[in-house]
Amino acid sequence: MHAIVVRQPGGPEVLELAEVDRPTPGPGQLLVKVAATGVNFIETYQRGGMYKVAHPFIPGTEAAGVVEAIGEGVEGFTVGSRVATAEGQQCYAGYTVLDAAKALPVPDGVDLLTAAALPLQGMTAHYLINSSFKVEPGQTVLVHAGAGGVGLLITQLLKARGARVITTVSTDEKEALAKGAGADVVLRYDGFPEAVRDLTDGAGVQVVYDGVGKVTFDGSLASLRTRGFLVLFGAASGAVPPVDPQRLNAGGSLSLTRPTLAHFLANPQERRWRSSEVFGAVADGSLKVRIGAKYPLAEARRAHEDLEGRRTTGKVLLVP
Repeated sequence: MHAIVVRQPGGPEVLELAEVDRPTPGPGQLLVKVAATGVNFIETYQRGGMYKVAHPFIPGTEAAGVVEAIGEGVEGFTVGSRVATAEGQQCYAGYTVLDAAKALPVPDGVDLLTAAALPLQGMTAHYLINSSFKVEPGQTVLVHAGAGGVGLLITQLLKARGARVITTVSTDEKEALAKGAGADVVLRYDGFPEAVRDLTDGAGVQVVYDGVGKVTFDGSLASLRTRGFLVLFGAASGAVPPVDPQRLNAGGSLSLTRPTLAHFLANPQERRWRSSEVFGAVADGSLKVRIGAKYPLAEARRAHEDLEGRRTTGKVLLVP
């Protein structure tokens, strides 16, 4: 089968299309023919060396496809079952082996490309607003990168809950997308803390969801009201330098958390709760998934270049 192999850390040019052996499922595993693979920022960190991995490796943890073979001891799936995952491995490939415990059934009414675009960002949006900081109706929330994959999903989920949503974007096109998802106010990044204060009569917001990181972090803290909560869930602009805890005190007894999805998929019950709610919302039409770009697997380099260059909106997919 074809797969993308990374043999040493580097820029997008190290993403190499190669012929590799098709994997075989072991006990408790499924062999899945990949219909599409989700491209995520964590893969750029792994590729570039920010996150240490053993080389050579095949990137990718998110995909959807059809089960072609089943390992010993697997229950609940059959050959032909449609599945997705946010917790796979080696998904930049034509086939992947997936632990059955981490496979998510794809309901009728959700096509496989949409299913590949949803698990990581959909369950991220779900844990952010339900578990990292539980948003209540009437609260005002700031979401950075409002036209990104998580931003578009979290905005829709927040509006369904009755929150007031302020987002930031970088272009007019992205502003239109954020408004289409239901954002109440869309700001540019320049001067956003002052604008947020003006929009909240000087008080600030209850929570900021920040997946941008380095360039927005200070402004995110400055946008919070007393006892506000900063949920730093990504670093698209780079890692945030070490933080003096006294800054949280000075800002008004603020709270800061740096969550990651894996810690919010702690057991099968939590995994099914999050996935069933987001997949169910897509199936009934109440949650829209924007696939911003699809690239052939062989063009993984271009996908990474566009993602890191902030030239994408919504979800980026690779199609074998």
